[in-house]
Amino acid sequence: MLKREDNEKLTRTGPGTPLGQLMRSYWQPAALVSELTAERPVKAVKLMGEDLVLFRRDDHGWALVSRYCAHRGVDLSYGRLENGGLRCLYHGWLYGPDGRCLEQPAEPPHSTFADKIRIRSYPCEERNGIVFAYLGAGDPPPLPAYDCFTAPEEYTFAFKGLWECNWLQGVEGGIDPSHVSFLHRFVGEDPRDVYGQQFSEVVAGTGQKLSKLVGDHYRPDIEVEQAEHGLRVFALRQLTEEIKHVRITNLLFPNAFVVPFGNSKVFTQWHVPIDDENHYWYMIFYDFAERTDKETLLAQRLAEVTLPDYRPIRNRANDWGFDPAEQRDLTYTGMGLDINVHDQWAVESMGRIQDRTVERLGVSDRAVTANRRLLLRALEAFEAGNPLPAQPLDAPSARRLTGPIAVDMISPTGGWAERWPEHDAKRRAASPWAHEGVADA
Repeated sequence: MLKREDNEKLTRTGPGTPLGQLMRSYWQPAALVSELTAERPVKAVKLMGEDLVLFRRDDHGWALVSRYCAHRGVDLSYGRLENGGLRCLYHGWLYGPDGRCLEQPAEPPHSTFADKIRIRSYPCEERNGIVFAYLGAGDPPPLPAYDCFTAPEEYTFAFKGLWECNWLQGVEGGIDPSHVSFLHRFVGEDPRDVYGQQFSEVVAGTGQKLSKLVGDHYRPDIEVEQAEHGLRVFALRQLTEEIKHVRITNLLFPNAFVVPFGNSKVFTQWHVPIDDENHYWYMIFYDFAERTDKETLLAQRLAEVTLPDYRPIRNRANDWGFDPAEQRDLTYTGMGLDINVHDQWAVESMGRIQDRTVERLGVSDRAVTANRRLLLRALEAFEAGNPLPAQPLDAPSARRLTGPIAVDMISPTGGWAERWPEHDAKRRAASPWAHEGVADA
């Protein structure tokens, strides 16, 4: 359990909060590129309690500025893209990508009033279908060389979803390896198609879908180690005396995780606060072996949400679609075939902000407790002006932040710790794009 003051520290991310300042020191997803159409490349976004507006620059980059005009507080998300900036509809004030006021048409021609006006603005970078923003102080750090950023676009797929709870609940669900044995199991056969459906893939060397394998072996040994990117989490299931199932997931500090998705696929998922009680998850799915079938993946995801908010069709308002007959006969949860909904239910049902002062953690929660300790240490380091985890200071250090390795594999019991880096190295050597990547073992 956490002390109440620590629970507050680790969940509050608004402007001026300790954790909010820390998280602003890292690049954060702001929107999917697909949300900003060619007809209207302007969108209101809310990040960590800040109301902002994202728009396409004339040079085809992105700009992120305060949502409200400095003049009379009008909403700039309805503004016109004109003359290299965003023009307020009320009195025509024009703001450039850097937040500077460029024109004030109603003021006298000789006025220098515009020179004194500037609204908040933040740097943006586009990577594989997501616009990332840096809301921190000073110059932004370089983006790391993680696989999700270096994979060619045709080998990736990006999406997002709205969850009605605090960001930390989403991250803690993603780095908890033991829950998959129950939350994602099927009472009977898993009826889902394989492509694009997590835990439906057959684990190489077993002939079993992952959902059944982890369901049958529900007491994994969990080991956690610190890594340059944050944490590396091992879930080890002894299948026979001779064979282990080795599943490696990762925390990308501070608010993302990297999870294997079959034998050649992986995804990175960020949990980004809208405010303290709601957040979006953003995902970059990537394939080491084959180009992604974006059309199929998009259809699967869009079938589960409503637009424009990417709100799940199954949600708190309708009990996440719970069906007792389905729970009896098909899925462990009774909440449909999309395991993303199962995860959503788990973290939303805790409440908007989980009260961690009353929880009781066990050995299986090692990754969760390690992450909380890492966050609290990072807050102390940030306050003291010391280096932060997974925060490159320059281009060479950014190039060293590679991977991280996420695998789902079978290994002989002896020597499994040497086998997973070898497994990843073979996967990269055979990859059309990752063969020059550096494994981070």
